[in-house]
Amino acid sequence: LFCAGTVKPGDHFLFTDAWHPGIINLKYMSELLNTPVKIHALWHAGSYDPHDFLGRLIGDAPWVRHAEHSFFHAIDHNYFATCFHVDLFCENLLGTEVDDVLTFAPEGKIIRTGWPMEYMATTLLPFKDTPKRNLILFPHRIAPEKQVGIFRDLAYRMPEFEFVVCQDKQLTKEEYHTLLAESKIVFSCSLQETLGIGCYEGALLASVPMVPDRLSYKEMYTSDFKYPSEWTENWNSYLEYRHLLVEHIRFMMNNHAGLLEHIKRQTQSLSDCFFSAGALLINLGD
Repeated sequence: LFCAGTVKPGDHFLFTDAWHPGIINLKYMSELLNTPVKIHALWHAGSYDPHDFLGRLIGDAPWVRHAEHSFFHAIDHNYFATCFHVDLFCENLLGTEVDDVLTFAPEGKIIRTGWPMEYMATTLLPFKDTPKRNLILFPHRIAPEKQVGIFRDLAYRMPEFEFVVCQDKQLTKEEYHTLLAESKIVFSCSLQETLGIGCYEGALLASVPMVPDRLSYKEMYTSDFKYPSEWTENWNSYLEYRHLLVEHIRFMMNNHAGLLEHIKRQTQSLSDCFFSAGALLINLGD
């Protein structure tokens, strides 16, 4: 495209995942052929997060850390969904606090913006009137950082409710959305989360998003939907506080109807601040 003259100076390129080797290829051609372009990319996770699969399996190996540094510097606008993720990135990868980075980085190098997911409300609209049942859903992948063992133990402790781990089943999108609509609680005890789409999807369908007071959840959710972080920080901590978590889940399940207005307000806040890509779209239009 560069050699054919299709790419023009000032063109914009958007990568929906910043962990993409094509970014280096693009920067290479742009610089060598003196055809300046703007590169935009969304960061989801990386080796700088010790609980992400890259951080867990590869860690701080030089090749992976240098690759992420290179991506960051090649990208004109680096987008992050939460302030928590920006802080994590700056401290663990760049080795400094975000204020120090912003002092020396070009304007717009790091941008906190919601993800472009305005479509979710429309996608889930056909499921809005699905009757609720005493169902608690685990929407995450089955991975160590998601701590599915805690959820399975909770299921054993509360046989009066139905607990479903979505990845235990081979669900179609329609089946998954139906379960979300039927659930009263969407539960998380994650140790790694830079946004968290499953809990937002549940909230859109009037399920209680029950999340720990840590990670990106800390800035995204009100106190109505956050439980103390120490209740699920690890297995031993969970065992110590399990009785409190069980009591809290029973309370939320039994008072679901009374929480509907709170869920509605929380969902609107999530949609406006974290699942709408206003800042990203403004930069793409420059």
